Amino acid sequence: MSVLRLVSSAARRSPRSLALGRRGYAEAADKIKLSLVLPHQAIFTSTDVVQVNLSAATGDMGILANHVPSIEPLRPGLVEVIEGAGSSKKWFVSGGFATVHPNNKLTINAIEAAPLEDFSLEAVRANLQEAQKVLSGNGPEEDKAEARIEADVYESLQHALGTK
Repeated sequence: MSVLRLVSSAARRSPRSLALGRRGYAEAADKIKLSLVLPHQAIFTSTDVVQVNLSAATGDMGILANHVPSIEPLRPGLVEVIEGAGSSKKWFVSGGFATVHPNNKLTINAIEAAPLEDFSLEAVRANLQEAQKVLSGNGPEEDKAEARIEADVYESLQHALGTK
């Protein structure tokens, strides 16, 4: 008997064993266990949440229960944690990685993170202008490279504060 016929005959005999491996859509009651960790602090440790929206390098994405396992590099941007009943917490992260594990686990390892309400839009705009001055000046290339990174982060932060 060929291997293909053996597998298909086994599948017809026990359809329940194959159904266990199928993925479905997240139910409203499904939760994710979130861990948001910095080098010096754990912000969330296996906390049950409904959804996490984050700024991945490939684009913004929302993570719900039963999400396909993946690893995503993070760009500077917003991480929104929806805990349920419409309550959410917003954090600005400077970068890192998000790892979606099987069994509804999400680990976010960030370099730096701070609550969005800790930032002042006026201060961000002033710092962005300063970084842009350095970029357009005649200074050394090292200073310009550093100012480019600062400008990217401040632009992302300004955008996050605009969507508050």
